[in-house]
Amino acid sequence: MSLEVLAPGALSTVQDLGRPGLFRYGVGVAGAADRGALRLANRLVGNPEGHAGVEVLLGGLVLRAAAPAVLAVTGAPVPVDVDGSPAGHASVLVLRAGQTLRLGAAAAGLRAYVAVRGGLALEPVLGSRSRDTLAGIGPEPLAAGDRLPVGPPPARFPPVRTVPVPAPATGTVTLAVRPGPRADWFEDPAVLFRGSWTVTPESDRVGVRLERPAGQPPLVRAVSAELPSEGVALGSLQVPPTGRPVLFGPDHPITGGYPVVGVVREADVDLVAQVRPGQSLRFRPVPEHVEVPA
Repeated sequence: MSLEVLAPGALSTVQDLGRPGLFRYGVGVAGAADRGALRLANRLVGNPEGHAGVEVLLGGLVLRAAAPAVLAVTGAPVPVDVDGSPAGHASVLVLRAGQTLRLGAAAAGLRAYVAVRGGLALEPVLGSRSRDTLAGIGPEPLAAGDRLPVGPPPARFPPVRTVPVPAPATGTVTLAVRPGPRADWFEDPAVLFRGSWTVTPESDRVGVRLERPAGQPPLVRAVSAELPSEGVALGSLQVPPTGRPVLFGPDHPITGGYPVVGVVREADVDLVAQVRPGQSLRFRPVPEHVEVPA
């Protein structure tokens, strides 16, 4: 069983939940940028949540099933059709041999996910089938003519046919942020939480680049010394000398030499995967210590 790539869209990569635990060897985690969307797609087709699927930037992917297949599309709500007939988003899709699945262009959000029952069975690299675009590890981005092998179907069947999922925000997205390890390197780290930040077109899976709208205060360094390279985490807001933060994504470097002013809360990281260039982000502080009621 395999899926043939007829058209890859702007950028389509194979992703699972990454390769954690390898930082000491200089290898990042990578994996799906919107982990929740990949998990949902896998659940819809009856797979374990960590099976490999396809992450599709904006849409445009066209796949043909060589044999009967069960698929699901989640994430950005792209138009979906099977042999030209409209099909559901976040739904179980049954394709006969020779039928094609086509993803249109997303009107909101940035990344869609396609899971197939059995998962994509490409050869894993260091325990994962994810493409790390920074390190160049894992399967190459998809190209027309590629054949994607599919693994054996799991014993369990999809528990539901469709799931209602809210569309990604098209306006300002608010993210909760904890203080970073180098917040004290800035004259006023609370500037991060004032006003908004705009996502720039230079953003990718490595990081979301941000800039200030005109008239809003920048982040100003209080410490001008060089910072020795230190480990950085997913969701870190690293601030280079330009004062324009980079919000690290799944393919981020494992070390960095610029101060990290804050770190996006784990629960909010998936939201970043669906933010488009030109959208605004606002950050709200999360207390370092949260009191638990008695």
